[in-house]
Order: sequence, then structure tokens, then C-alpha cells
Amino acid sequence: MSNLDLRPAPSVCGGRADVTAQPVRELLPAKPVTLGASTQVRRLLPSMGRRMVGAWCFVDHYGPEDIEREPGMQVPPHPHIGLQTVSWLHDGEVLHRDSLGSEQVLRPGQLGLMTAGRAIAHAEQSPRQHAKLLHGAQLWVALPDAHRHTAPAWEHHAELPQVSGGGGLSATVILGELDGARSPGTTFTPLMGADLTLAAGTDTRLPLDPDFEYAALTMSGEAEVDGVRLPPGSLLYLGCGRRELPLRADVDSSFLLLGGEPFDERLVMWWNLIGRSHQDIAEAREEWMTGTLFGEVSSYSGPRLLAPELPPVPLKARGRTR
Repeated sequence: MSNLDLRPAPSVCGGRADVTAQPVRELLPAKPVTLGASTQVRRLLPSMGRRMVGAWCFVDHYGPEDIEREPGMQVPPHPHIGLQTVSWLHDGEVLHRDSLGSEQVLRPGQLGLMTAGRAIAHAEQSPRQHAKLLHGAQLWVALPDAHRHTAPAWEHHAELPQVSGGGGLSATVILGELDGARSPGTTFTPLMGADLTLAAGTDTRLPLDPDFEYAALTMSGEAEVDGVRLPPGSLLYLGCGRRELPLRADVDSSFLLLGGEPFDERLVMWWNLIGRSHQDIAEAREEWMTGTLFGEVSSYSGPRLLAPELPPVPLKARGRTR
């Protein structure tokens, strides 16, 4: 998914200086954003208070939206460098097409993982014949310096490992490892992402890695995470130092748990590009506008997105939080 803002604010991310070693409960506000003609999303990372959770650096939550008589998601070809995109659906379908020639319809419970590396372009659309509801999350993972110029790649995993925690808790492991179950998706830093389901009446505890920082995004219902009740679209930053996470639900609920070792490197994120300097971003933007490095999404019919103008002052990589 793209950042379609015509005046995107640069985000400076990374570094451990502002990461507390203690558990916290920090509710992060969402910013409403319109993608394409009609798709409304809640942008939760980066936010005014926090830009990263481990290597997770971008989180959009959208839906449930009734698109029975609407075109649904319509995001034209756009570029990425220095990151991975993670597509995750609860309802509906999204057609992914990229400059590698990949073409795949994603459905609920399937992992769409795109490694941008040095350069890739892709488009995302609701198929012409699509389900009534569209509901999901789009997430980005920052690549560490040693891998940010890796060859671009696309992965589709229709089957993912399941975890049953007992007491009404079940989970799908999207990336990384949870409670001994590991996703087949490729990762480049220690991190995890899982979709947890809590049946009504659940009251349990989930084991965690104390070296990871975590955040929880409610997808449906109203989960209670470490005593904080989270309506859909809420992102709760949990900090580090946790060996377990108390979970409760009075109604059937689901949420995404995102975690990872705090990202040590400092980076710059602007529009759909992640680099380490203003020059990285400026060169990638120019290449998208005039060059051939990103390739073409040849199966897409229509114009691609044009890059916004860079801000008048140089972009600088600084800390994790404002």
C-alpha cells in the first residue's frame, strides 16, 4: 500500500536512545487518510508520538468497509526501497501486481510479503468481482543497512502456522516466531507479527520475549490488553521488558501483535521510500520519475503515481520519537 499524501512529512526513525526497557501502556492516535478514490484508512505508524516498533515502521488499518457497489482499493503503481510490505486481510481480496511480474490475489489469512530491497514497484486493487467487505492492515518493515540493497522479491504464503494458547486464545503467526511456531516469511531482523483471536470470556496470558518491544492493534471486537480496553483501530504501544501479556475479552475479538528488537539504525522515511540520508531519498525519487531502476508493472492499465516534491530543507535521520 502506498502513502498517497501529496505533501508527505518526512519521518526520522530508529536508534535505541528513546526506547524504555520497562513495560508501558501508550495509546497512539490514528490519522485518517484516504487512499485512491474511496478507501479510508487509519494510519497508526508513524505517529506524532512514535515511529517504530522493532523494525515495524508503518501501520495502516482499514475497514470493515462495504464496497459491494464501490471499486474498493485502487492504488496505482508506486515505488518502494529499503523496506518490506506485509499485506494482511480479515475480509475481502486484494490483487497484488509488481514490476517482477508477480500477480496474486490475496485472501484473508494469507501472507503477502514484498521485499523492496534496492527497488520495486507495485499496484494494489480490489478485483473487479470482489466480496462485499474489505478489512485488513498494511504494514512495512524497515530493512537493516546490510540488506536494504538486496534483490527485490515477492512471497505468497497461503498456509501459516497456528498457535493455540488455551483458554480461548488462538493465533496465526504472520512473521517471525510466537510460542515456538515460526512463519515461513523471510525476515531480516529479529521480529514477530501475529493475528490473535480471543473468544468471549477469554482471560489468559501470552508468553513474550523481554528483549522485544511490542504493540497491539485491535482489528475487531474489543480486546483488553494488559488491562487497557482497545476498540477497533486502536494501537497500544507496550514497550520492552515483558515476559508475558495479560489478555481478556468479553466479546469475540481479534488483534495484531507486533514486536521486535528495537531497531538500532537511524533512517529516513519519506513517501514510499526508506533510506539513510536525504541523498538516498532524492536519488530514488529522481530514478522513479525519470529512470528505469524500479521497472514497470506491465499488467496494470493506467498511469502510475507521480512522486511529490521533496521538502525545501534536507531530510535528516534522527531519533525514534518526536
